[in-house]
Amino acid sequence: MIVLGIDPGFGRMGFGCVSVSRGKTTVLDYGVATTKKGEEHAKRLLQISDDADELIKAHKPDLIAVETLYFSKNVKMAIQVAEARGVILAAAARRGVKIVELTPGQAKMAVTGSGSADKKGVQMMVTKLLGLKKAPKLDDAADALALALTAATMRW
Repeated sequence: MIVLGIDPGFGRMGFGCVSVSRGKTTVLDYGVATTKKGEEHAKRLLQISDDADELIKAHKPDLIAVETLYFSKNVKMAIQVAEARGVILAAAARRGVKIVELTPGQAKMAVTGSGSADKKGVQMMVTKLLGLKKAPKLDDAADALALALTAATMRW
């Protein structure tokens, strides 16, 4: 089974793709896709959609885990992330891939044992659990790998 985890964002979208076979989890890809600050809003959303579509085409996941929107006091940022989630979900639906939505707390709990773990704790445990030589540079990629790992271990 191939699982693509996506940590949605307007400026940075984290992604992490894992393969699970015979109880062994292997990292296929991870990183961050970005949009240009100052670019027209609609073009940034199109870029996010295109990037999600490319990831889906490249990895052909059986399941996509997308982080849910958590409450934010910054309304503008919350709306932008919600719009990014929308185009990501649309890209997955267009390709007919099963989608699971997970809260940040669910992913943190699954990889660290604490739903309130900090970013460094998630990075450290993702690195350890997946046998990576070094931690993902940006926490968006580590969060996406945590989402993929969480979804891979759940029964769907």
